[in-house]
Amino acid sequence: MFRKRGTPVTDNDMKNGKPNPEAEAETTENLKFTPAREGEQTIDADSDIMDAELLGEDGEDGDFSGFPGMDEGMMAQVQEMMGKLERVDELEKENADLRFRLGRLAADFDGYRNRTGQDLDAAEDKGISKAAEQLMPVYDDLERAVTMGSEDPAKLIPGVKAVQSKVLAIFSKLGLEQTAQEGEHFDPQWHEALQVVPGDEDDKIVQVFQAGFRMGDRLVRPARVVVSRKG
Repeated sequence: MFRKRGTPVTDNDMKNGKPNPEAEAETTENLKFTPAREGEQTIDADSDIMDAELLGEDGEDGDFSGFPGMDEGMMAQVQEMMGKLERVDELEKENADLRFRLGRLAADFDGYRNRTGQDLDAAEDKGISKAAEQLMPVYDDLERAVTMGSEDPAKLIPGVKAVQSKVLAIFSKLGLEQTAQEGEHFDPQWHEALQVVPGDEDDKIVQVFQAGFRMGDRLVRPARVVVSRKG
């Protein structure tokens, strides 16, 4: 006995365990798949593609949803570039800071150089004033010697020698020391030989043409002398 399509299953049928061929046929018809046409992707294939897009090359989930078409290697390059840009920004800030500090240092150095120049000029003026002050009594003695010598020439020589001794005393106060005396050994560091003459000993100063002076270990003026040489 056959039922028409759409005939409901009765409780008796269920109790008797009778199958419903029409219900089975409808279920089978609903579960049929339409064959895939050439070039079309099936549901399973689409699922695989979606999984592949969500997974990275190493099987881990990739987070590239905001960058279509970007893989892990490209993302690494972008991150490296961003890191370099951040480093460039830091270097620019450091450079700006160094330029500012260099400008301050240059300004401080200019100020120091100006102050040093002013101090040197002041020290030089002070030294000249001090030397002139020391030499003023010498000028006074020379003036008196000339006056006395004009009245009595015999008194001129003692007066000049007195002035000479006073000048040497002033030089000593200023730190100057005479470097050449007759009978001393010739020393090219302090003496300049103008002439060599025969003598009993080598390198002995026999005459001083011009006195020399030094200040400590620094030569102020070499003494010009005549030196002996055994012949």
